[in-house]
Amino acid sequence: MAKIKITQVKSGIDRPERQKLTLKALGLKKMNATVEVEATPQILGMVRKVNHLVKVEGEQA
Repeated sequence: MAKIKITQVKSGIDRPERQKLTLKALGLKKMNATVEVEATPQILGMVRKVNHLVKVEGEQA
């Protein structure tokens, strides 16, 4: 599986609880935090739900 880097670029404050929990599940705790994860269908689905809050690098479409 390909790896992708996910960086949180916007705050989770004033977002629905579901989006906050998705950020937490991705391993993002603070602004500008970056995590490197496998590009599984589950991870890509979570990224799609919070794509307005994160930046993704190295994604294999």
